[in-house]
Amino acid sequence: MLRRLQDLDVKSKRVLVRVDFNVPLDKKTGAITDDTRIRASLPTINYLLSQNARVILMSHLGRPDGQVVESLRMDKVARRLGELLGKEVLVTGDCVGSDVETLALGLKDGQVLMLENLRFHPEEEKNDLAFAQKLARLGEIYVNDAFATAHRAHASTEGVAHFLPSCAGFLMQKEYDYLSKVLENPAKPLLAITGGAKVSDKLKLLLNLLSRVNVLLIGGGMAYTFLKARGLQIGTSLCENELVEKAKEIMVEASKAGVELLLPLDLVVAKDLNNPSDHLVVPVEQIPAEYGGVDIGPKTRELFKEKIKQAKTIVWNGPVGVFEIPPFDQGSRAIALALAESTALTIVGGGDTAAAVEKFGLADKISHVSTGGGASLEFLEGRSLPGIEVLKN
Repeated sequence: MLRRLQDLDVKSKRVLVRVDFNVPLDKKTGAITDDTRIRASLPTINYLLSQNARVILMSHLGRPDGQVVESLRMDKVARRLGELLGKEVLVTGDCVGSDVETLALGLKDGQVLMLENLRFHPEEEKNDLAFAQKLARLGEIYVNDAFATAHRAHASTEGVAHFLPSCAGFLMQKEYDYLSKVLENPAKPLLAITGGAKVSDKLKLLLNLLSRVNVLLIGGGMAYTFLKARGLQIGTSLCENELVEKAKEIMVEASKAGVELLLPLDLVVAKDLNNPSDHLVVPVEQIPAEYGGVDIGPKTRELFKEKIKQAKTIVWNGPVGVFEIPPFDQGSRAIALALAESTALTIVGGGDTAAAVEKFGLADKISHVSTGGGASLEFLEGRSLPGIEVLKN
């Protein structure tokens, strides 16, 4: 159980909130190209404002590596947040120090202050205790609403919680509740779909899910390592040769555990991603030597859709093809549509999978689309996340 925001008295208090406002920026103009992460924390911010709290927001932006980078200042983020809130968001020239403390301590009820980029200070990523104390001096209560950074033990995500009464924001709580449903007493059958480029990226996830799932569908680049483990020729497809034996072990373990592990039946293959019109659909046993897999084929789509229809809980982590390049997005699109039409609890891991669902315009048809790529993956691997552990009762 996480300590909940509703359980703390925040009325007229200075509330220090860790948000994830690491938004994508246009390389030429520096303008925000997607404000999804800002919108994701609005429920928490609006709740605090409804309680007349004095809201102090802190986030990182980009990778300044402990240096001040003018293009990564938080003022543009504060402006966009102000537009969404319909009120001014104050900004600072730093995130710690006497000037910042004076501004924070002088806030009035209902005011919002955005601290400067946390990662302008190398102490942030080092989880420096003295730096965490300086941040903590700004608030009376600490709220972490940045699930996407919860797998990092940084000063603003873990350190501050040791110095102030702390709890999870609504976004953090939502992520924790939904992802926990996959690992703790999920409605069965539980089906997992794993994709993405590499087995190595998902190895711990696969091993953790084997003891929980009823059906495991594998697609994407990682599928070719499994197909090679079955003795098939895979052409120029992605393959981690050093993990072929591990793939064999996983298939054996799945069989022992009674897990239905399904690989593609057919594939879309291409010679060159830069020439997408030159592609073939072939059975997995007939991949031409000069071609590489870029998507699951139509028979596989139908098989996967049928399995999705039968499931009660579904978690999807990793696209099953090169979804950024049409027509190699058809497999991921078919899975997204099947999840959207399902009556099951559907959970989509962050990162590329979330981007795919957003691209297809189906995010609002999924029970939960995670905001955290690495964080959601590590959570589903069964690992403890520092930013979450400090918020537990």
